[in-house]
Amino acid sequence: MTTLSGLIDRWRYERLFYERGYAHVAGVDEAGRGPLAGPVVACAVILPRDFDDREIDDSKALSPAHRLKVFPRIATGCLAWAVGIADVETIDRLNILRASLLAMRRAVEDLPLNAEAVIVDGNHKISELTLPQMPVIKGDQKSLSVACASILAKEIRDRLMEDLDTQYPGFNFALHKGYATSIHLEALEKLGPTPVHRKSFRTIREKSQQRLGL
Repeated sequence: MTTLSGLIDRWRYERLFYERGYAHVAGVDEAGRGPLAGPVVACAVILPRDFDDREIDDSKALSPAHRLKVFPRIATGCLAWAVGIADVETIDRLNILRASLLAMRRAVEDLPLNAEAVIVDGNHKISELTLPQMPVIKGDQKSLSVACASILAKEIRDRLMEDLDTQYPGFNFALHKGYATSIHLEALEKLGPTPVHRKSFRTIREKSQQRLGL
């Protein structure tokens, strides 16, 4: 996997907007599309042009301890950042893709400094957002601002899942963060789905039906 730290130009996509006259470019990413439980969390980050922290990379390439270390450096070193969340009910109502894009839009719209353009991780533009947008596949590996957004989103979601761990003992949400690990699947077999499990996901539907004898 090519990591951000291995790229020569960490500002390539931001620069495309800067050259067109957009000063405040937000990188946007989400965490939590894949898990069976919990919300999807998105963050938007606007960086100053002189921001250069070589310890920042795609969140998936960093250890939890490293993410915790750079989190405050991003939060205090950026021009602005914001969080957008789509809860389980929204995920089940809209589907996970649309809920993720909604969380992204909420993050951008909640920025205390108005973004003029947006770099979006993935291959979809954010619906109902009128700003100029550039979807970038694996953007968290290619854009510094998207990488920063990915770290904030991942860290915040992890903390939310740790809170859910105390509300639903026996599921070990703090350990697996809602992903379909063997520990999680064993807990589902024993205890059944909780209100924070995504009922629209096939695994959860199947577990619910099994417990009802269907």
